[in-house]
Amino acid sequence: MDAAMSLQPWQMPEIQDWTQILLDSYEQGLGRSLIPRNTDRLEEAEALFKVPFVVVSHNGAADPLLNYGNQTALDLWELEWSQFCGLPSRLTAEPDQRETRSQMLSDALAKGYIDNYSGIRISSQGRRFRIDRATIWTLRQPDGQPCGQAATFTEWYFLD
Repeated sequence: MDAAMSLQPWQMPEIQDWTQILLDSYEQGLGRSLIPRNTDRLEEAEALFKVPFVVVSHNGAADPLLNYGNQTALDLWELEWSQFCGLPSRLTAEPDQRETRSQMLSDALAKGYIDNYSGIRISSQGRRFRIDRATIWTLRQPDGQPCGQAATFTEWYFLD
């Protein structure tokens, strides 16, 4: 078995790097911490992966691909890490919800972040759920260049 395949996501150096972008961008954009911070990148990556609320992100492509989902997100969307990452992020919403979702992402990019977003999403198994009070923020490289967007929320409920 490939050594990288035996690692938990937070143990991968590239995910530790991405975790720093997620956490730093959140702090810079919103003026508060998403999780308690320390100087150990591995501990922060593990903590973010295991928090009991959703954290997801996608890259900055024209049709963005998911590149991070913590365990709560993976459970909610009913996917494994390898299935989640690389999925076009638009597929997390039903077709009739995608235009609204796209507008929300544009608003978040223009403003840096938005709070209090609500919308309908769908799991890989077709289970519909509503998210409430989500925060969406722009991710930035250390040089300040945008490199994607992320979302976090603590409130969701299934509709089916």
